Amino acid sequence: MIDATTFERHRRMLFGIAYRMLGSVADAEDMVQDAWLRCSQVTTRVDNPVGYLARTVTNLSLNRLTSAAATREQYVGPWLPEPLVTQPDAGEEVELAESVSLALLVVLETLSPLERAVFVLKEVFGFSFREIAGMLDRGEASVRQVGHRARSHVQARRPRYDTPAEVRRQVTDEFLAACLGGDLNRMMELLAPDVTAWSDGGGKVKAALRPQHGAEKVARFLAAVLTQPMDDPRVHAVDVNGSPGLLLTVAGRPDTVACAEVENARITQIRIIRNPDKLRHVPPTSRPDARGPSNQS
Repeated sequence: MIDATTFERHRRMLFGIAYRMLGSVADAEDMVQDAWLRCSQVTTRVDNPVGYLARTVTNLSLNRLTSAAATREQYVGPWLPEPLVTQPDAGEEVELAESVSLALLVVLETLSPLERAVFVLKEVFGFSFREIAGMLDRGEASVRQVGHRARSHVQARRPRYDTPAEVRRQVTDEFLAACLGGDLNRMMELLAPDVTAWSDGGGKVKAALRPQHGAEKVARFLAAVLTQPMDDPRVHAVDVNGSPGLLLTVAGRPDTVACAEVENARITQIRIIRNPDKLRHVPPTSRPDARGPSNQS
């Protein structure tokens, strides 16, 4: 059996597996709770609690992915993962930033459920192919082949983290200041010419239904979002999945979370989550960096 103490010791790992599998904080929390309900009912001896727990939450997540696929096919506009929002440099949360970045989670969405499971277990959590084969009830050779295929696919598409974190934060902060000041020219200077912005409103709030390409188009879109009428808007510098980002609160409630990718001191990608269903778990921070956006055009 697995007692509560053992389960709690590995809760962070279980949430990490489920979140990377599903891209949803709420669903990941549900999977962890379901895993505990299942494991607490086991009465026989468990020789490898870590492997057993990982197996349980992985298979629960695979089942959830099957039902989620149909829902996402009907999703309005671009689908982005639910963000993990923390204060900048928040210790452990930042250590695995690359393995939990929004950009990587988007890439993982292009894998099959099996490929995603093998990649997460092997590349992020360090389980061997033999262990993963046992978790998924498959042959080791087959799992190894799936793992190599998934790794090649992700490496070809995952973002490169050559820019130091302090530079990414500086560029993000400067861009935020330009947005708040309504300085469209400065915004475009900080954007790469081929920048792309994705915004996820889920059909519930204002967001672009297609990705926005190009510095001018992206700058004007962001300016339009930030200058719309709002009740006591506050902007906070935060980390979003371990990368520099911002949180916009309106009347004390999370309204928008955004995260930027930076290369050569310019922003190359911006991901904006506005779907209120995906911001329910985001706590409003009590340390605003600015009172709110300017209404200048």
